[in-house]
Amino acid sequence: MSASVPARRAPLTAALLALSAALALTGCGRERASDTTATAGGPAAPSASASTGAPGAGPYVEPGAGDGAPHYNENNAYRREGEMSPAHEADANREAERITPVIERLWKQKKWDPASVRTALLDLGYEEERITQDGKRLGGTLTVREMYPRFETDHYVTPEGALVALRVHDDTCVTAFLQKTNYQVRTNGLYPETGCLEPPAGH
Repeated sequence: MSASVPARRAPLTAALLALSAALALTGCGRERASDTTATAGGPAAPSASASTGAPGAGPYVEPGAGDGAPHYNENNAYRREGEMSPAHEADANREAERITPVIERLWKQKKWDPASVRTALLDLGYEEERITQDGKRLGGTLTVREMYPRFETDHYVTPEGALVALRVHDDTCVTAFLQKTNYQVRTNGLYPETGCLEPPAGH
């Protein structure tokens, strides 16, 4: 009789030992995983609700956003030019062809100050645009002004050069700039806040 008791206990004892070992290993594995994460200093894994949209994209990125920032399109609407009708764009291209040789000549002569540029373009027959303080246009189509100031180190500096805007139609302009390093002439639609001239960055 006594010989049969150990025989019955042996399988039961072996089963209990196996179960205890399995539990110990499982618990130990979980602890090590969390310990590794904590030691590495890595962030917790993102929840399923936070990972919407394209891989790597934040949850509030607008389609077509230039730098992926929230509200990029809304914040940069002032820097988007309006549409030009094809007929008006063709007119603007013709005016650009008239202006380009004058801008190129002035640049080669190193005459990129607004007064020299204005005089040369008025000689083409354009009239300076006149606008009241409240924004009402009184006539003329040409605007020539200094370059936009830019921030350097701890103060603003206005670079040498000139900005040019020629209003061809109510939806169409020719714009240009001259400065020491280069010049450019192009056609564009109007900007919501600044008319023909592209507004400076950092609105």
